Amino acid sequence: MSQVSQPPQIKSRLGAILRSTSGNFLEQFDFFLFGFYASYIGNAFFPNVDETAKLLNTFGVFWLGAMMRPVGAIVLGAYIDRIGRRQGLIVTLAIMALGTVTIALCPSYATIGIAAPVIVVIGRLLQGFSAGVELGGVSVYLAEIATPGNRGFYTSFQSSSQQVAIFVAAIIGFGLSELMPKETVAAWGWRIPFFIGCLIIPVIFFLRRTLEETPEFLAMKKHPTAGEVFASALANWRIVLLGMMIAVLTTTTFYFVTVYTPTFGKNVLKLSGQDALLVTLLVAVTNFIWNPVGGALSDRIGRKPVLLAIAGLALLTAYPALHWLVAEPTFGKMLTVEMMFSFYFGVYSGTMLGCLVEIVPAHVRTTCFSLAFALAAALFGTFTPFASTWLIENTGDKASPGFWLMFAAALGIIAAMAVYRGGRTIETRQAVTA
Repeated sequence: MSQVSQPPQIKSRLGAILRSTSGNFLEQFDFFLFGFYASYIGNAFFPNVDETAKLLNTFGVFWLGAMMRPVGAIVLGAYIDRIGRRQGLIVTLAIMALGTVTIALCPSYATIGIAAPVIVVIGRLLQGFSAGVELGGVSVYLAEIATPGNRGFYTSFQSSSQQVAIFVAAIIGFGLSELMPKETVAAWGWRIPFFIGCLIIPVIFFLRRTLEETPEFLAMKKHPTAGEVFASALANWRIVLLGMMIAVLTTTTFYFVTVYTPTFGKNVLKLSGQDALLVTLLVAVTNFIWNPVGGALSDRIGRKPVLLAIAGLALLTAYPALHWLVAEPTFGKMLTVEMMFSFYFGVYSGTMLGCLVEIVPAHVRTTCFSLAFALAAALFGTFTPFASTWLIENTGDKASPGFWLMFAAALGIIAAMAVYRGGRTIETRQAVTA
C-alpha cells in the first residue's frame, strides 16, 4: 500500500518566528522614527509654514504612504498566495528596504527644493506598498506553523516583534537627545537612526533568505492564479470589511501610543522630549508582553469575549482618561494613561490577529487578511497622528483624540458581534450554508 507523501515540517518554530518577524522590525523601526522626528522632518522638507502646518504636512505624508497599503495587500498578497510565503516575504522586505534608504538619503528642501518632499513621498509610497502585505504575510506564516490550539499565541508574535523595533528606536532617540544638542539633532542628527535602519537591512535579508516554506502551503493541491485571488477577494468583500472594522482599534491605539505619543507629549502636553521617549520605551515593553497574553487568552476562552471586553473598556475610558491627563499634565499621569492604552492594544491585537486568520478563506488567506488590515491602517490607524493634531487644533480640546479612539472601539464591537453571531464565525456559517 503506497503512502501519501507529507510536506516537510518546520525544523525550529522559534527560529521560524524570529526569521519571519525580522521584516516587521524594519517596518516599525522606520515608522516610529518618522513619527518621533515629525517636527524635524517637517523643518527639513516642509519649511516656511507654521508649526501646526508642518506637522500636518509631515503626518499627511505619513498617511499618504499608508494609502498604498491596500494596493500592496492586493498585488503582493496575490503573489504570496500564489508563489509562497517564503518568497513573498523576501520580496516585501526588498521593497521596504528601498523605501527606507530613499528617505534616509533624501537631501533637504534647502538643498534640492521641491524635489525633496517629492522624494520623501516616493519613499513613503514604497514603504506603504510593502507594509500592505508584510503584517498579513507574517501573521499567516505564523498561523500556518502554529501548534494545535495555539494559533492566537503564535500570531501574536507578529505584533510583539514590532514592539522590539519601537523599543530600539526609542533607545536610540533617547541616546541622541542626551549626547547631542537639540539644535544638532534638528539640523541633521535625526537622520542617524534612519542610517542605522539602513545598516541592519543586510542582516534582515539573511534571516529572511533562510526562512522555510510552511507545511500548510506546501500541502495545498492547487495554488490560485492572480485572477482567481482577485475574484475571491472581491467575492468575500463582507469578510474583508468586517475584518477591517475589527482591526481598526488595533491600528488606532498602536499609532496613538507609539508614533503620536512623542509628539503629543512634547507639543501638546509640553513635557520634555526625554519624558515622552521614556514613556514610549515603557509602552513598547508592555506592548511586547500583552500581545502574547492576549493571544494565549483568546486561545483558551475564545476570540469574541476578549475582543468585546477590550473594545468596551476603550469605548468607556478613552476620552475620560485623556481629559484627566490634559487637565494637569505630568510624567506620571501620562505614563498611567499610556499604560492603560498599551494594555488595550496588546491584549486586543494579540486576539485580533488570530481572529482575522480564522475568518478569511484559506486559499486567499494572505490577500484577504492583508487587505482587511491594510484598509484599517490606511483609513484609520496611520491617520491617527493627523486626526489627533487636526482635532486638537480645531476643537481646542487637547483630549479630543479620545473621540477618535472611541469611534474605533465602537467599530470593533459592531464587527465582533457580526462575525461571531450565533456562536460561530462568519466563515463557519458560510461553510454550513454552502
